[in-house]
Amino acid sequence: MTVPSSQFTLRSATPDDTEALFTLIQALAEYEKLSHAVIGSANALKEHLFGNRPYVEAIVAEVADQAVGFALFFYNYSTFLTKPGIYLEDLFVLPEYRRLGIGKALLSALAQRALTEGCGRLEWSVLDWNAPAIAFYERMGATILPDWRICRVTETALEHLASRTSVD
Repeated sequence: MTVPSSQFTLRSATPDDTEALFTLIQALAEYEKLSHAVIGSANALKEHLFGNRPYVEAIVAEVADQAVGFALFFYNYSTFLTKPGIYLEDLFVLPEYRRLGIGKALLSALAQRALTEGCGRLEWSVLDWNAPAIAFYERMGATILPDWRICRVTETALEHLASRTSVD
């Protein structure tokens, strides 16, 4: 997928983009004050994007052949709609490249893909303190769901949950 613009280009990520994508992920983590949470690697990202069993896909936004933003996503499923969906894991544009329409174009490209592939929805999460992102998403037509909370089990808790039996 290539979406030309007068100032930027969107395209599907390739294996050669892995280092740039990982650098952008680190920049996102820094913006969200979560740099300490980035414990993965560019090699793992490459395997998950382009390995024998890809788990995620990405769209890269470029300005003058430099990666300046990305959308990383995967497919999920709605049992109520009985349709697949797209879950946007991360959307990020470097601060100096914001207000060029890159974020809007990334969301629009994912919406187009969802419609083309018969998906019932496009969803993502946003940090409750990130007022600029919330306002942006609402301007783009998103509804922020107040009744839903994200549940997460990681590391030791994940191991503990996996070891539980039905009689616990």
